[in-house]
Formats: sequence, C-alpha cells, structure tokens
Amino acid sequence: MQRRSLLKLLGLAAAAQLPASAAIPEDQGITKAESGPTFFFNQIGYAPRESKVATVTGSGANDLTFRLLLSPDDSVVFRGTLSAATPDAASGDLVRQASFSAFHTPGRYRLEAGGQRSEIFSIDPAVYAPALRLTMRAFYGQRCGCAVDLGGGYKHATCHPAGEYHASSGKSGALPNSGGWHDAGDYGRYVVNSGITCGTLLMAWEQHAPALRNLRLNIPATQPRLPDFLAEVLWNLQWMMSMQDTDGGVFHKQTSEKFCAFVMPERDSLTSEVVGTGSDPYKSTCATADFAAVMAMAARCYAEFNAPLAARCLHAARRAWTWATTHPKIAFKNPPGVSTGEYGDANCSDELLWASAELWRTTGEKPYEDAFLDSLPHDLANLTINAPSWGNVSAMAYWTYALATRPGKEDVQTAIRAATKRQAAKLADRSADNGYGNTLGAKDYGWGSNSSAANHAMLLTIAHQFEANDAAVAAALNNLHYLLGRNCHGVSWVTQLGTRPFQHPHHRPSAADSLREPWPGLLSGGPNARPADPAARTLKDLPPMRMWMDDERAYSMNEIAINWNAPLVFLLAFANARR
Repeated sequence: MQRRSLLKLLGLAAAAQLPASAAIPEDQGITKAESGPTFFFNQIGYAPRESKVATVTGSGANDLTFRLLLSPDDSVVFRGTLSAATPDAASGDLVRQASFSAFHTPGRYRLEAGGQRSEIFSIDPAVYAPALRLTMRAFYGQRCGCAVDLGGGYKHATCHPAGEYHASSGKSGALPNSGGWHDAGDYGRYVVNSGITCGTLLMAWEQHAPALRNLRLNIPATQPRLPDFLAEVLWNLQWMMSMQDTDGGVFHKQTSEKFCAFVMPERDSLTSEVVGTGSDPYKSTCATADFAAVMAMAARCYAEFNAPLAARCLHAARRAWTWATTHPKIAFKNPPGVSTGEYGDANCSDELLWASAELWRTTGEKPYEDAFLDSLPHDLANLTINAPSWGNVSAMAYWTYALATRPGKEDVQTAIRAATKRQAAKLADRSADNGYGNTLGAKDYGWGSNSSAANHAMLLTIAHQFEANDAAVAAALNNLHYLLGRNCHGVSWVTQLGTRPFQHPHHRPSAADSLREPWPGLLSGGPNARPADPAARTLKDLPPMRMWMDDERAYSMNEIAINWNAPLVFLLAFANARR
C-alpha cells in the first residue's frame, strides 16, 4: 500500500480521464477478512471508561476465549469470552465480538485469541487528543490563496490569488478575492458545502468549547486572542464573505470551468471564476441562506473575541436573509461549459429554515422566529429529524432552536428533542445489531458513507445533550471506532492516523507531491454500494461495506471533502470533552 500510486507513474493524469479498463494495482483492492487482520478495532485506542469492543473474524471455533495483553511484556491483564458467531450482512462476514469494556487501566495493549495477536493500541484518557488536532489541522492543509506548510514536506506555494467573474454571474472582470478551503480532492470552493462545513464546526465550538478553546493547530497567526480553532474557521468565512454581492445575495461557487489535472494547487493555471446561475438574479437561494445561517452563528461565536467582526458577520447574515426570502426558489445548475461540482438543490426550504433559526438564536428578534415557526410541519408529534448533510440542513435548524438559551416555544422544543431521541434510538439499535458496530443502514452506503457515520454520531451526541443517554453515546463512539479501524477492511479511514491508515485518497496534493504518504488528517469517503467512477466500477457486486478500494482514481469511494472532516472533528471534540 506504500508504493507510488498509478497516477504518479502515469504522469499525473486527471482521474476522470483514465479508462474504465485501467488496471488496479494488486495492493489497492478490498481487504478480505480471511487475508486481513483477525481483530478489527479502533487503531488509536480507547478512553478508559468507555465501551471497548473489537470485532473478530476467523477465530478458532474451539477457542472462544480472548485475552488482553500488556505491551511490551505480553502479560495477561484481562480474559473474556468471545460472543457467538453471527453473520454480518453489511460485510458478508461471520463475526464474533470481544468486549473488554470492564477493563479501565491506561496502558498499551494487544488482543489475543485463537493463537493470533492484534496490533498494539492504547487505553488512555487523552487518546483522542492527537486525532482531534490532526483532523482539524487538515483544514489548514486545504487552505486556498496562501502558502501552506504543515511540516514534514507537506506544503504548497500561494495558489489562486484572485478570481474573476464568469459570464454566468451577470458580471465581468476581475474579483480580487482569495482564501477559503479547497473543497475536496479538487481546488474548487463552494458556498453550499462551506455552509454545512462551517456550521458543523461552529456547532462543535458551541457544544464542546472546552475541548477546542486551547487546541493548538500551529497555524499562521491571524488575530490576537482568537483561538486557533476559530482562526482556522475564519479563513473560510472570510472567503464566503467575498462571495456576497452588493444586493445581499451570495454566488454559488468559485471554480474553474473544469477540473484541473492532478497538479499542486499553485500549478493550477485554470482561471478561478465566480459562477452564477446564468440569469437574473444570478445568485442562488441555497447558497445565500446557508451563508445567512453560518454568519449568524459566527456573530455569536466570535463576539467574545472580536466584537467588530461579529457585528460584520451579523450584518452580512441579515442582508443575505433579506435577499433569500425575496428570492426563495432560485436553484443552481451548472451553466453550459462548467463541469465542476454542482451542489445543486432544487428545494431550499431547509436552508431558509436554518437561517431563520440561527438569526433568531443570535438576535432574539420575533420576525426570524416567526419565519422558523411558520415553516415547521403541522404534525409536530410525528416530526422526523435525520442527520444533517449538505443537501438537508433542517436538523441544524431544529437543534439550534432547541439548544438556544433564550426562551422559545416550549412545545416546539419538546417536539424537536423527542424526534431527535427517537432517531437516536433507531441508530443505537442499528449499532447494536451491526457486526462492526456502526449505525449505517444498507442505503447509507453511498457516496461519502463515512461522513454519514460521522453525522449519525453528531445526532446521537445531540440526543445525549437533550437527555443523558448511554446507548446513544456508545453508538456515537462506535462510529468513531468504525472510522478508525473497526471495519471489515481493517483500515483507519483517516490519513496518517492509526496503524493501518489508507494511503491513496482522491486528493490532488497527495497525488502530485513527491511524498510517500498522503497529506495527513483527511477522511476517506468510504464504501459506496453505488460506485460512480470507472475505477470503482471494476469492483464486482459485494456486500455494501466491502464496496471500497484504496485507489485515488476511485473518487466516488476514496475522495476527501471538508464537509466529511467537519463532523469527524465534531465527534472527536465530543470524545475529548468527556475526559
């Protein structure tokens, strides 16, 4: 898995340009249970008092005991009995469970059963602190418009220093803006995806500030007194502000007309263009409403540290709200000649709901609350709340209303809490039934399934916030364990984290640099039972969790994205705040 990737050998051709028949290197296919490790667990380890369960495959039927060994002397510190073997539909595996939750002593350990031993992992109260720093620092690695240096050779020169208006924007000429985060494996910047990303990170700040306030990211100094976490989020917020037009509307995205080849960002010679809808009013409702919601959140989060900045954010949010409510149905589709990410959404009612809730929570002003209440379903008793995604942010609206310290409509807040707890109970049940402990249903194994696991965990932690719920906490942490190694591939789906992290993300800097390992802290999209690229389609029809390959050409399985890292940061902030 550590040899140079095929794209580098082929001269860094764009992934989409490779033929479907291109050979996949032998070390980049799925990892079958019978040829992989016997034990599947969180490769960085566990906090002492939390649930600790490993999935075991291929163990001898006559030996149902397992042992926990202290490293390095391999003395036995805990014995347990494996569960009965059960089939796991998502992976196709016959699995047993090794629970050592009753063991709490910090140290370095390995598991042993059936004559086989696992790799070493830790039990430590601070076990998740390095992971939180690594995954949040990955956003600095995604910065656009400046030189980046993560250390260890992971760096690039200043890129995309300015933009210009695309014909679809209704304007022409240069736009002297820069900044923001590269959205994913490409170098585009998209307001809609920035919205859910920054919203998730700012919610993490409001929910778990003790774990984030003193987080040191080793990023360039920006504003005195501003915590590193908020300073990094501000880098993207400032670019979002540059996308607001004079009438308050917000342009949808800033990208080249097509994706560039697999080159470092400073070598991308395509013009960075502000792309509009192609007809008056040129901005999109979803982007503008997302912007309004996030800027209202920012007004709360930054007020303690920079009052003028907070006021500027709130002013921008108000202007965006006015535009969005005046133009509530302006959808975005890529105009002719533009083939970069679309983030199209024909229904912006959830974005408007979110904006109204955030503006009410920030200001307490009745028109915003009225707009929120008027948009609610009539049957609150049967309200359904699903985990958020870029295309459905209604959960963010509901939660911000129910979590507000200012008084709201008690019956509405009660209904939101009840709906969240109902969904959390379903997810917890699913986790308990899954051979690898995750909350994903069969339909959840789509593009970005790992982000679905992280967003499910976010919902579970919010349910716990509403009412203490040990089962919800265990299910949320089980999703973390799944992402960090307790999966049928036996890989950590975060670059440079764990003993067997994946190696070949669909990520241009990781492909185009001369370094052996990919850029650190990036979450793979994960298994996708509905592959949508030529490389991924070479996989035969397998159980959904097995539909993944560690291949940078497989963008529908192995791309990275800022909105996927954000809920992982939220989950790690939750885990760190518990110690």
